[in-house]
Amino acid sequence: MHAGRRLVLKGGIALAALASLPRVLLAAAWPEKAFSSTAAGQAMIDLLGTDQTTASDQIRLKVPEIAENGAVVPVTISTSLENVESISIVVENNPRPLAATFEISPETLPDISSRIKMGETSDVMAVVKTDAGIFSTSKQVKVTIGGCGG
Repeated sequence: MHAGRRLVLKGGIALAALASLPRVLLAAAWPEKAFSSTAAGQAMIDLLGTDQTTASDQIRLKVPEIAENGAVVPVTISTSLENVESISIVVENNPRPLAATFEISPETLPDISSRIKMGETSDVMAVVKTDAGIFSTSKQVKVTIGGCGG
C-alpha cells in the first residue's frame, strides 16, 4: 500500500471518529452567553464570573495605536504571570465586546496572536486568568475605517 493512500485512510478514520461524537461534547466549552453579551462587563461576568481585574505590568499587549482598517486589527498578548489558565480579548465599544478567549494548558507558553474586528475607536483589554486571580492591561486603538459593519 502506498504511503499516500495510507495517510488518506488514517485521516478518514480520524474524521469518522470525530463525526461520531455527540455535537454537545464538541461545543461544550464554548461560552455562548459571554460571546453574545453586548456589554463588556457582562461578557466578563459570563466568562470569568466577575468583571473585576487587577492591573498588571506583567502582561504585554501589542496593538496598533491607529488601525487603518478595523476589520483586521492585529493583537499579540504575552505574559510572564505564572499558572495562566486563559487569555481573553475584550473590545469595550464593539457590539459584542468579547472578541476571543484562549484556554492555556500548563505546558503552553502564554503567548497568543490574533486579528480582531473593531467597529470604532475603543480600548482593547487583555484579560489573563491565573490560579492567583484575574489580571488585565489595556490600550486604546483608534479606528479610521470600522470593521463591524461600519
